[in-house]
Amino acid sequence: MTVGADARDNGTMPDLAERREQIAVGLAGVRARIDRALEAAGRDDGIDLVVVTKTFPATDVVILAELGVTDVAENRDQEARNKRAQVPGARELRWHMIGQVQRKKASTVAGWADVVESVDRPELVAALGRGALAADRVVDVLVQVCLDIPMLPGRGGVAPQDVLDLAAAVAADPGLTLRGVMAVAPYPGDPDEAFGRLEGIAASVRKRWPTADRISAGMSGDLEQAVAHGATQVRVGGAILGHRVPVQ
Repeated sequence: MTVGADARDNGTMPDLAERREQIAVGLAGVRARIDRALEAAGRDDGIDLVVVTKTFPATDVVILAELGVTDVAENRDQEARNKRAQVPGARELRWHMIGQVQRKKASTVAGWADVVESVDRPELVAALGRGALAADRVVDVLVQVCLDIPMLPGRGGVAPQDVLDLAAAVAADPGLTLRGVMAVAPYPGDPDEAFGRLEGIAASVRKRWPTADRISAGMSGDLEQAVAHGATQVRVGGAILGHRVPVQ
C-alpha cells in the first residue's frame, strides 16, 4: 500500500517536492514562534517540538524526519502501527501516543509508542506496563491532567487532585518510566490561566520525582501561553502540516 497515492492521483495532494516545501515553510514558522515565545518568557532553555501527524500520510513523516524533526505523535493505535511500518528509519524517531488509549489496546500501543502522553487512570497504567514488559521495552509516560472546570464527560485527563496518586502508580511500574505531565487547554477557556494551573501541578510532581520534569502543553493556537508557563514540549500539527488529509 502506498500512502497517499490515491489522493495524489486525483489531484487532492501536491507532489512530494511541493509537499516538502509546504512542510518546510510551516516548520520554520513554528520554530520561529517557539523562539519568540522563549525570548518573551525570558527562558534560555530549549523546547521539544512534537509534530502531530495523525491522519497525515507516512510520506509526510519521512519529509519531517529529513527536515530534522525527531518526535511525531499519533492518536490511533492501528493507524500509528501501519504508518510506522511504512517509514524507513522509523526507530530513529520518537513516536508519541496522544490519544485516549483503550485498555484492550494498551499492549499493542506499548509495542510501538516510545512515549504515551495520555495516561489518565490506574487500570491503563497496569495494562501498559504489562504490554511494555511483554515487548521487552520500557515506555515513557506522561500523566494527562484534565484542566476543564468542571470536568467534562468524554474529555481525557485525570482530576488535578488525583495526579500524584496516578503518578505514583506509573513510577512503581517496572515497564514504565514517569516523565511528567500533559494537558490540553480547555475550549472555550483561557489557556494562560489553565497552563498556569498545570505549571503548579507539574511542580508538585517534579518535587516528588525530580526526573519527571516534562510538561507537554501547547498546540498550534496556544503554544505561546504554554511556553510562558514552563512547557518543555509543544504538540503542533496544523500549523506545520496544514489541513488534515485522510490516510489512504
